[in-house]
Amino acid sequence: MASSEIYGAPDARTAPASANLLAAAAILGLFAISAVLSAPAPGFDELAHISYIAHIQSTGNLWPALESMRLLDSHTFQFTDQANYLNHPPVFYALLAALGPELEGHPQAILAYRLFDVWLTTVGLAALLGLGLVARLARREFYAFAIPLVCIPILAPLAGTVSNDSLAFLGGAVATLGAWQLTATDRNKWLTVALAGMVVAAWAKFTGLVLAGVMVTAVIVYLTWHKRLCWTTAVPFVLACLLAAAPYFVFFLLYGSPTPETPAQIALVEAARATGWSDLPRGSFPAYLLYFVGSFIADWMPIGGRGTFPLLMLVIPAAALIAALMGVVLSLRRLGHSRERPPILSWSQERSHSLSPSRCTSVTAIAIAGIFRPVGSQTPIRAITCRLQRSCRLPAYRFSRRSTIRAGVSRC
Repeated sequence: MASSEIYGAPDARTAPASANLLAAAAILGLFAISAVLSAPAPGFDELAHISYIAHIQSTGNLWPALESMRLLDSHTFQFTDQANYLNHPPVFYALLAALGPELEGHPQAILAYRLFDVWLTTVGLAALLGLGLVARLARREFYAFAIPLVCIPILAPLAGTVSNDSLAFLGGAVATLGAWQLTATDRNKWLTVALAGMVVAAWAKFTGLVLAGVMVTAVIVYLTWHKRLCWTTAVPFVLACLLAAAPYFVFFLLYGSPTPETPAQIALVEAARATGWSDLPRGSFPAYLLYFVGSFIADWMPIGGRGTFPLLMLVIPAAALIAALMGVVLSLRRLGHSRERPPILSWSQERSHSLSPSRCTSVTAIAIAGIFRPVGSQTPIRAITCRLQRSCRLPAYRFSRRSTIRAGVSRC
């Protein structure tokens, strides 16, 4: 396989690993505090998730019938007659049911499960921060990459909550790291890491399959098309895709859909019809996009009141959207001119339990990264920086290539 290069700024120091470790330790502490101080099952559908675990523990059925599951009482942790509305694969819940203490009738047992989710989220965040270190980003670039990740407003409370989102976050982060390293080094072991992350994200939830699957597929297809991967790579890739999709194939056989509608979900739809929401006029797709962007910005911080300062801080999600779009446009332009290594479309991780934009406000990032050839060797972050320097007449910040990783694997 052809060797590849990563381009850095020789006149700027790279981010120190020690500072990265201290920051990760501080974030882990915040996650743990969130897990300890939160009231039992306050939100993020935590009650439904722990009820899923308790049902598997109670029945011993590792693949329970979705229509038979019930919710726990949030105070006594005894089963009620209220139906559970979750329709996720049972892999995550069966794992927790086997590892954790009994939940039914034991509200205090929730802490053990929360701390396990804290561990999952912390490992995922470490994988994403580790990507910035192995890429040898200059300090300013590393901070631009890391700060939006660690400052996700909802990350700490979500990490301290029992939810399959933690496993999806971990899988997406590992897949992103593997895809980056595969592109940078052409080493097959990173293909294994990327595929493993894709499977983990897929087994957590269907959106994990869609997001991680599309990203890994795009990277593998591009590398294979440009003869940087053997065509025999298709064998492990297809096997991993079949493994990732297996739970949803089972759902399709049982219910006729990879994302079955549970009785509780149908009841929610009926309740929406009773309120008259279903009678509202349907908007066009562009109108929905505008509504989504507006809701994404307005609901960025999950707080009750809005003062002057919080309203001014809404510039942060707006700037994040603009930066993401600029990265997309720049990468697509470079693709059109064939002057780059393949772009990596990476989703840091999502949190979407429904199609409602208000439930998708912690979709944390759509990052575009690339390893470029000597002609026009600028990543989107560097290209944006150079343009800002020219427009603002700032001192030049020189970028030149630095060969930091050379693949030791022979061409197929």
